[in-house]
Amino acid sequence: MREQKKPRQLRPAGGQAESRRLRLLVLSLTVLIAISLLSRLPAWSLLELRSFDYLSTVDDPRPPPGGPVIVAIDEPSLADINAQWPWPRSLHAQLVRQLRTAGARVIGLDIIMAEPSNPENDDAITKAVGPDVVLAGDETLIETPQSSQLIRATPLPQLTEAGAVTGIASVDLSGDGAFRRIPGYEDGFAAMLMKASGAAPKALPAGRLIQSFGAARSYPTVSYYQALDPENLLPPDYFKGRVVLVGLSLQNAPAIDKGGVDAFATPYTVHTGTLTSGVEIQATIYDNIRRGLSIAEARLPLVAACILISVLLAAATVWRSTGWLTIVASAVAMLAFAAASFAGIRFAHVFVSPLGPVVAYVSVAFGQAAFDYAEERRNKRQIIRAFAQYISPDLVKRLSNDPSQLKLGGERRTLSVLFSDVRGFTTIAETLKDEPEQLTGLINRLLTPLSDVVMDHGGTIDKYMGDCIMAFWNAPLDDPDHALYAVKASLAMQAAISSLNRELEREAAARGGRPHVLKMGVGINTGECIVGNMGSTRRFDYSCLGDSVNLASRLEGASKNYGVALLLGEETARLVAGTYTVIELDRIIVKGRTVPSPVYTVVHKADAEALAAHRAFTQAKYAGTLAPSDPAFDRLAADIPELAGYYAIVRDALAEAGEE
Repeated sequence: MREQKKPRQLRPAGGQAESRRLRLLVLSLTVLIAISLLSRLPAWSLLELRSFDYLSTVDDPRPPPGGPVIVAIDEPSLADINAQWPWPRSLHAQLVRQLRTAGARVIGLDIIMAEPSNPENDDAITKAVGPDVVLAGDETLIETPQSSQLIRATPLPQLTEAGAVTGIASVDLSGDGAFRRIPGYEDGFAAMLMKASGAAPKALPAGRLIQSFGAARSYPTVSYYQALDPENLLPPDYFKGRVVLVGLSLQNAPAIDKGGVDAFATPYTVHTGTLTSGVEIQATIYDNIRRGLSIAEARLPLVAACILISVLLAAATVWRSTGWLTIVASAVAMLAFAAASFAGIRFAHVFVSPLGPVVAYVSVAFGQAAFDYAEERRNKRQIIRAFAQYISPDLVKRLSNDPSQLKLGGERRTLSVLFSDVRGFTTIAETLKDEPEQLTGLINRLLTPLSDVVMDHGGTIDKYMGDCIMAFWNAPLDDPDHALYAVKASLAMQAAISSLNRELEREAAARGGRPHVLKMGVGINTGECIVGNMGSTRRFDYSCLGDSVNLASRLEGASKNYGVALLLGEETARLVAGTYTVIELDRIIVKGRTVPSPVYTVVHKADAEALAAHRAFTQAKYAGTLAPSDPAFDRLAADIPELAGYYAIVRDALAEAGEE
């Protein structure tokens, strides 16, 4: 029998399982926080409402029995009546009388009659209305830079004095212009229809989501001209005992991209692309109030609990591994969340958006799958990945020939370690805090030539620390002249800084600004270190550590205290003394050490007599016999101008000590 292959899974190695699970937990927490932040965005709310549109209409609910009947002011009526709109109010009065005669329980005119018209027409409608007639009002918020003004348009006083009831027909629209919510008016048009019919409307909080009942023309609808002659043009008792709404309702619902008169997008618009007339929307509101069908949005604790459950389910799904089953599980989960949300709408009249749980589940499941895939790729390309951690091309070649060296560990070697740092770069960065592109460009222009200098002199760059570079010589390959090349590199770096400063000065002059002058301090020390692959089993760098490395870093930091750009440790100075003129500046105890360390610098122009005078100067300083008034300060500053700043610093220090 042929063996069946199991589906391929991305599984972590045993030693990586713990870190993988920790990463999964971090991913889950990150997703929770991210969704919490995203849910505060208006775009997120609109996406949730769009999901409501689909779910609340998926089973195509129809209007409840016994609901309103609509008399439409539509194209056939406009053609039959053949009068310019707005029609005379005497015609509406005739309609009211006909509907009342036909047995209509309540008549709602979704027509604003706030301004006087022809007196005869106004008298006609006044005589026709009564307590069984609800007239539409309107409320509009006018906002200007100076103020906000709420304007309410209500029917003519003579109509309400005649017994007609006023109902505000304004609707609230979501951010995308769609109608989805019960308007927040106690005297809303639909609520007043219910009161006029003798029924008490159910108390519903404003803003609840509405249950739609189909696309445009879903409610029983007749044309206006038919309602003017119901005995001859309509079935018997068509209006008997019914609530009748009268308003504009075009026979062909206008397309959503063209707009329309008193027509709005509803949840069904996502299916049909058409708008629904305002009078039919009032009928929908009426049935929601009458039957208690409006839908409450879930409160924050319930939403948060659903998202948390989704995250936990996703984490459980990918806890051990990810693979093609992750896709299947995600699809099932998305369908389950949508089904649960639909059930909440239809049976509990509560909307819990599936968007948050779906995004949470997919983000955790596919996020972990992406991590696992990347981990597998990294494992397959371990050698290539490790090579990228090294800077020296010679090291890449050596490791490609002997991959066994790709393990943690190191060896004891004598290295020359260099630290360089740009002085005052924090101040420069502060001045460019509002121009991050310029700051990034400046760092790149600085580090590129300095790195090239190190590489050209056979050094290995250990790391970058902002504007600081750490490099070393004599590893991974042997270099008997490592100290000499380190010092040569430091001097070349100073030359590169000077060249960059000239470029910056020219650029600043061209734009009429002030240049950023860069000054660098360098510390070099030679001594025994541990060098090798340092880090963890998952990520490591070829680096070095030890007391000699720490001293090199301290020397770089101390260079500014001596007014020089370069400070050398004792062993480095000894190794390069045959090539460069090195001068001892001081014996210091740097932080982290208890033994005084002599520090040196390199000078280029100093004769034997000046060097001898400098040695006598330092001996006097060590002995404490040097005074600020000693003529040696001025003489040496003239003979060795490179150290003029150093002599000034020593003199100032002695003067301050004398004052104390």
